[in-house]
Amino acid sequence: MPDRAAPRVFVTYSHDTPEHKELVHSFASFLRSGIGLDVHLDAWYDNTRRDWSLWATENLEKADFILVIASPDYKRRADGTAMSHEGRGAQFEAAILRDYLTRNLRRETERVLPVVLPGRSVDEIPVFLNAHSTTRYHVAEFTEAGVADLVAAITGQGRYPMPRRGTWLGGAREERHVPAGDLPWVCASKGVRREPASIDGRDYEQSIVLRPSSPSATGPGFVELDLGGNYRRFTTVAGVLDDAADPFQVGRVRVVLDGTPRSEHDVSAGKPAAIDLDVTGARLLRLEMTRPGVAASPFGSAAVVVTRRGGRPPELGLGDPMMT
Repeated sequence: MPDRAAPRVFVTYSHDTPEHKELVHSFASFLRSGIGLDVHLDAWYDNTRRDWSLWATENLEKADFILVIASPDYKRRADGTAMSHEGRGAQFEAAILRDYLTRNLRRETERVLPVVLPGRSVDEIPVFLNAHSTTRYHVAEFTEAGVADLVAAITGQGRYPMPRRGTWLGGAREERHVPAGDLPWVCASKGVRREPASIDGRDYEQSIVLRPSSPSATGPGFVELDLGGNYRRFTTVAGVLDDAADPFQVGRVRVVLDGTPRSEHDVSAGKPAAIDLDVTGARLLRLEMTRPGVAASPFGSAAVVVTRRGGRPPELGLGDPMMT
């Protein structure tokens, strides 16, 4: 996996014992060297004097995913039962995570992943991560199979994808409406994800959005969906996200079918664009989201040349994209 495409992962843990620190180090090293994830761990940054609270804040903000390593000391410090002078780093990072979850529970539940390493227990996960009612990731061994469930959560590509539902023959034949985000994702750029979105005052629950993980992120976003020649119509509403950091940005949304451009729309706050395209027989749908001033390569190519405008990245959404 190329570095430019690898999800950025931050590991937060406590220094319970030298053995626990070594276990976490081995785990993080395997994810970085063996799996190819862009993992960041404090032990790899002790080569100079630094402000660790600033370092932690920056890494928590930039991370696409945050791995919370379960242990007795981390649980006590995250749950507020440890003395204030004990494990200040873990207490500081856990406080930021609690704030993230309070701000956007759905999004951060998918981004903050509790991990149980060999010898540890689910009961050592902090209470605020709801260990017994939400997914947690048990890692029995540091192998591809041992981290398969965790990697599936990070990549969005599970080991057992839901098969496409066929036509039910017991009744009248009805037109099928399938959320585009539920189709197989062939590939996607960093910052593109499925989540609810609000566009021009209207809420869309099954949207595809480009929301970079940090204000310094640059570049367009794209996702390629496998249609398999099974659909005839694509509809969505494209626009600037209502909660965009730069509400006055102008965005550009482009739709490409099997390498051929089919539509292009400029959108801004209060001026979304309705997209309704005939996709009969098409096998690959590519959706691109940029800001004007971003020069893209010929349609169908993943190469992109970026020119930033306005000092902020694009924050665009496709409201409830639907295949028929």
